[in-house]
Amino acid sequence: MQFDIVVLTDNALLALDEQDWYSRQVHLEDGLVARALEQQGLKVGRKDWAEHGYDWAQCRAAVFRTTWDYFHRFSEFAPWLAKVSQTTRLFNEADLIHWNLDKHYLADLQQAGINTVPTCYIEVGDQRTLAQVITDSGWPDIILKPVISGAARHTYRLQAAEATALECIFAELIQQESMMLQPFQHAILSQGELSLMVIDGQYTHAIRKTAKTGDFRVQDDHGGTVHRYEASAEEIRFAEAAVAAVPFDVLYARVDMVRDNRGQLAIMELEMIEPELFFRFKAEAADILAAGIARRLAA
Repeated sequence: MQFDIVVLTDNALLALDEQDWYSRQVHLEDGLVARALEQQGLKVGRKDWAEHGYDWAQCRAAVFRTTWDYFHRFSEFAPWLAKVSQTTRLFNEADLIHWNLDKHYLADLQQAGINTVPTCYIEVGDQRTLAQVITDSGWPDIILKPVISGAARHTYRLQAAEATALECIFAELIQQESMMLQPFQHAILSQGELSLMVIDGQYTHAIRKTAKTGDFRVQDDHGGTVHRYEASAEEIRFAEAAVAAVPFDVLYARVDMVRDNRGQLAIMELEMIEPELFFRFKAEAADILAAGIARRLAA
C-alpha cells in the first residue's frame, strides 16, 4: 500500500498559493486533518480525487475534504465513486454519499421526525411553468434550486410575480434535473444560518454564517461571512438527533439549520460529502475525526 489514507481535494486546490487567502485556508484545514491522521500512526497522502491514472487500490482509505468541484463534474464523479469504492474505504461511505447527493433526503429526515424546511420537489419533465409551481405551493416568497447542487448553483429567491424572468431558465433546467422549491426562511436575513459540526456522533463546534447586505446567500463565494458561535443545548440536541436519524454510518456531518418561519429549529441541509468543517475554529475536532477513522480502519 502506498498510503493508509488519502485526504481528497480537487486539482485547483492541490498546490498552495501563498498569495491567496482561500488557498491558505484550505491548506491549513487539510493540514490539520493530515497531521491528526499521522498522529494515529497512519501513512497519509493528499490528492486530487480526479488524478488521471492513479490506482486507488494503492491506498486503504480516502477521506473527502475539499473536493469542491465534484458537483460541476458529476458525470465524472459518479463513475469514479462507483469504481473507487470497490477497492478503497471511503469516509464518508459511498452509500451515504449517494443518499446525501440528492436533497430528496430531506423528505427522509422529515419522515424520521426531524423538522426540516418545507420542500416541494419538481421532478424532471414536469410540464408546469414556474409560475404554476409557485402558485401550487402557496408560498409567496420562495427559494428555487436543484436537488443536486452546491455553492448556491442555480439558487434563486423570487416571488410569483417575478417568475416570468426565470421561466426560460427553469424550463431548460427541469428537462435535465429535478428541482426543489422552499419557502424563504426570513431568519436567514436577521439571524443567519447556523452550522453545527457533528463528528463521530458528537457535536464538536459551531459557526454562524451571515449574508452580505442585499443578498440572501451565506456562502463566502457570494460575500457571506463566518463567525464563531456557541451553540445552545437545544441546538446541539437537534443537530445530533438529525445525524442519528441518517440511515448510514456518519463519520462527519455539518448540520446547517435555521429558525424556520414558525420559530422552530429546522434543517436546511445535512452536508456529509465534502463539507467545510471549519477546523480553523477548533483544531481538536480534526483529532476526533482522525480517531474515528483509525477506529473504523482497525475494526
